[in-house]
Amino acid sequence: MKRDIEKTQTTANSLAMIYSILPSLSNAEQKVAQAVLDNPSNTVYSSVTDLAEAAEVGETTVIRFCRKLGYRGFQEFKMAIAQDLVSPSQQVYGKIEEDDSIDVVCRKMTMFNRQTLDDTLSLLQESELQKATDALIAGKRHFFFGVGSSGITAADAQYRFMRLGFDSHAASDGHIIAMNCAMTTESDVILGISTSGSTKDLVDALRIAKENGAYVICLTGHARSPITSYANAILLAASKETPLQGGAFASKLAQIHVLDILSTIVSLKQRTSTFEALNKSAKSVLDKMY
Repeated sequence: MKRDIEKTQTTANSLAMIYSILPSLSNAEQKVAQAVLDNPSNTVYSSVTDLAEAAEVGETTVIRFCRKLGYRGFQEFKMAIAQDLVSPSQQVYGKIEEDDSIDVVCRKMTMFNRQTLDDTLSLLQESELQKATDALIAGKRHFFFGVGSSGITAADAQYRFMRLGFDSHAASDGHIIAMNCAMTTESDVILGISTSGSTKDLVDALRIAKENGAYVICLTGHARSPITSYANAILLAASKETPLQGGAFASKLAQIHVLDILSTIVSLKQRTSTFEALNKSAKSVLDKMY
């Protein structure tokens, strides 16, 4: 999956990218990643030997870790970290404590969610968005799939694209997703949503759709995850949730933000037809409201 991130460091927040590829790293590389995430400011002033000792790994592991992120070496990686830390928006806000006041909780949550959106923006690649929007415009049918919390996001996406005038469908049940994928053709577009990128029911089904010639788009929080193996276009949404936080609102917010961007670009490119569709759908429910 080197192609997915080899140019990302020129625009992406390097800390956000570390979170994105963390599950795919080796145990030793994860130690390096954790050492950086625990104290990014120290990393800027460290030598490769310093970081290797802090992570309790060899220097070659540090270099390998930097290259997996798309950097040529440790110095280029350090420069990216330094640039991230210069921006006030990249500051790490404190975690919520039991004795925090309501006002403090509100502020911390708002700053955390804002940071999630900023990180998502830095992870999105224009070339991947371009491929995804072109495919959605050309596709005969759209299928939005996700399991669990991501299934709710898939339903949101289906609703949005239906109102834009597209033949859109959504499913969150593993069996229904598999059967839909088995019936796809080269004229169909599949958008699979999975924060982990490792949801077996979804990944296995997307493989079937890909074998049928369908165009596959994935929306995930992890650049090097199984779902990306079958994707023609990869859209990354920032995610910082643990296995015990599955379906975290921040991750969903990031997914919805990407889908909002995607649908907006599509509607701008198809301005005449989407405006007509939005007008028709709005009129169809006028008598459903007081």
